[in-house]
Amino acid sequence: MCILIGMLPDTIDLLVGRNRPRHSRPAPRDPQRTRERLLQAAFREVYKSGFQSAGLDAILAAAGVTKGALYHHFGSKEALGYAIVEEIIAPDNRAQWLRPLHNCEDPVDALIRTVQELSVQPEAVRGGCPLINLAQEMSPLDAGFRQRLATILRNWQDGVAAALLEGQKRGKVRRDLEPVQAAGWLIAMVEGYGALAKNAQDARVMEDGIGNIVGWLRSLRPPRNPRRR
Repeated sequence: MCILIGMLPDTIDLLVGRNRPRHSRPAPRDPQRTRERLLQAAFREVYKSGFQSAGLDAILAAAGVTKGALYHHFGSKEALGYAIVEEIIAPDNRAQWLRPLHNCEDPVDALIRTVQELSVQPEAVRGGCPLINLAQEMSPLDAGFRQRLATILRNWQDGVAAALLEGQKRGKVRRDLEPVQAAGWLIAMVEGYGALAKNAQDARVMEDGIGNIVGWLRSLRPPRNPRRR
């Protein structure tokens, strides 16, 4: 999803260049495919350089399209940035964190599996989390980014909280736990360790963080009944 929090493996491949489209020969006109190439190229450029420094010329060159095609599909650089949030970052966050919780028997087990699958690839350590990168850069500057990114974080917290509440009803989660607060703690820990690892440029920071988060998740289980003598 990963120090690339919420990012699925295919998206990690996209960011590090393993899924870049080839343009050795002209492709048939396909507006939807053109739009997708622009979106993917913009995602890579924004991840590498930040939204404000992302160059339209670099995006157009990577996508192999004209500036006219860009403005036809997105209208403005801001609209392109909003599409990155809504069409790449948000779906990946849902797939990484919320889909495994749907109808799961034990939310603690499901969350532990997700955390243990977080990537510590060198590319991810260097770049950090696309969601938080954009939140730190653009939320103070642009209400459109702020609202869209806040929606992702709110849905992430609400989804985890709902799963923990259901786990309490099934006896899988401690009754004294406040689900919304616990979900917030989880997000803060995951993103916090990701930020620390990015700052240190050291995957071991995230590896240690994963171990600590897993330990905390295990503490959310109800205590075992003592054996009768």
